[in-house]
Order: sequence, then structure tokens, then C-alpha cells
Amino acid sequence: MTVVTDTVTDTDVVSRSVSRNRLVLRRFLSQRLAVAGVVVVLLLIALAYLGPIFYPWKYDQLDFQAFQSPPSPAHWFGTYQTGGDVFARTLRGLQKSLVIGLLGALFSTALAAAAGAFAGYFRGATDTVVRVVTDLMLVLPGFLIIAIFSSALRDGSWLLFIVLLAGFQWMITARVVRGLTQSLREREFVQAARFMGVPGWKIILRHILPNMASLLIIDATVGVSSIILAEVGLSFFGFGVQPPDVSLGTLIADGAGAALTNWWQFDFVAGVLVLLVLAVNLVGDGLRDALDPNSEIEGAK
Repeated sequence: MTVVTDTVTDTDVVSRSVSRNRLVLRRFLSQRLAVAGVVVVLLLIALAYLGPIFYPWKYDQLDFQAFQSPPSPAHWFGTYQTGGDVFARTLRGLQKSLVIGLLGALFSTALAAAAGAFAGYFRGATDTVVRVVTDLMLVLPGFLIIAIFSSALRDGSWLLFIVLLAGFQWMITARVVRGLTQSLREREFVQAARFMGVPGWKIILRHILPNMASLLIIDATVGVSSIILAEVGLSFFGFGVQPPDVSLGTLIADGAGAALTNWWQFDFVAGVLVLLVLAVNLVGDGLRDALDPNSEIEGAK
């Protein structure tokens, strides 16, 4: 009888999990703006990585017969003063900004989850250290610090740039995770695991973090747009991605001086940036509403 009961219980748990996932998916799909955001993001990713395969010009190629030429069948977005193709460089910059945004958001969310969960669960000295570090990072001028370390990026170490960006994005989320962890720490299933001798780090990974997965998913999604905008701002002033590589920030900086005369050098890249950030934010808002049981979504019931 015990075996049968355990089997039924496991089946019920799986069934409830599947039902909740279907409910979240239905609530998300009922939001037209969120679905449109997903479509736009996927199209931009496909364009960034499949476009260079079919487009005849490469981002580092120069056309010495088309200096500062406007958009044409030969150069869809026109060319720069050096003869570089704007469309090809936009695709390359979109690739770099997408990678920086995605990796930076994942690293930032993972760091916030680990710091907040360990501080909230273990308390004591661990909590004190994390709170002090969090408060210190919140008052430090991240832009200036990254600018100081920008000399180390001259050799193309853009991975270090991602770490620096993510290092100034995790603090607020860590505070929220810490508060939720302190609440979950007193729940019966966590206390039962502790009485059974399960190590604290396993409890965090198996019980604490899965119960705040909704928060972490939303934070990672919204963090993509935040880190992309931070990268654009830093690269615009020369503190981010370094030549000969390009990003949306460096391309906007290159075209800003000619925005009023050769509009295609600025407008197309800026438009892609606005479209990307807007689409990611729409996806983040949709996930927040879909995962929040208290939100009212028209057509979700």
C-alpha cells in the first residue's frame, strides 16, 4: 500500500507542475505585446547570425568606390566615410551586444541568487559580509570604475567587460533574494530537510532557489536590456568594446557626428537598438504578468 501511495503522490506532483506550466504559457500567450516581443527578439537573433551568411559584404570589408553613399541595392544601409557597409557592421554590432547582454544578465542573476540565498539562509557572518559588500557596491560609481579598468580591454578582453558590467547589476536582486530566503528558511519543507541532515548548500539549490525561479527568470530577462544599454553607453564614450571589433554602442558613436548630414550612419543602428531593448522589455513584462498569480490578464482565464 505504501508503494502505491508514493507512486500516486509523485504523479500528482508532476501533474500539478505540468498544469502550472501550461497555465503560465497560456497567460503569456494571451498577451499580444509579449508575444510580439518574442517574435522580434527571435527575428533579430536570426538576422544577426544568419544575415552575414547571405549578405555579400563583411563588417570589416571596405568599398573604395562607395564612400558615404546613401542606402542602395548594393549597400542596404549605406556606407561610412571609410567605405564600410553600415548593414554588415550593424549585424556584427548586434551580435556582440546580444552576447554581452545575454551573458551579462545570466552572470548577474546567478551572482545575485547565490549571494542573496547564502546570506539569507546561513545568516550570521555570511549575511553580514554580503550586506556590507552589497551596500558598498551600491555606492560605488560603476561607470567610473569600468572606465578606469577600460585600459585592460584594449587587448580585446570583452569577457572581462561582461564581468565588470554584471558586477554592478546584481545588488538589488540579491537583497530581494535574501529577504525571500529568510522567509522560505522557516517553511516546513526546509526545516524537514535540515533535520534530515541535508547540507545547507543542497537545501539552497534544491528547495530555496527553485521556489523563487519566477523572480530569477524575470530578473535575467530584464537584465538583458539593462546590460545592453550599459554597454552602449560605455562603448559610446570609448570604454567598452574596442576596435577593430564593433558593437551597437561603438557604431552609434561612429554615426553620431554625421547624424544630421549622413543620417543612415546613425538612424539605422539606433533604430535596431531601440527595437531590441523594447522587445526584450516587452518579453520581461509578459513573463512578470504570466508568472505572477495575482496579476489580472485579459483572456487568460
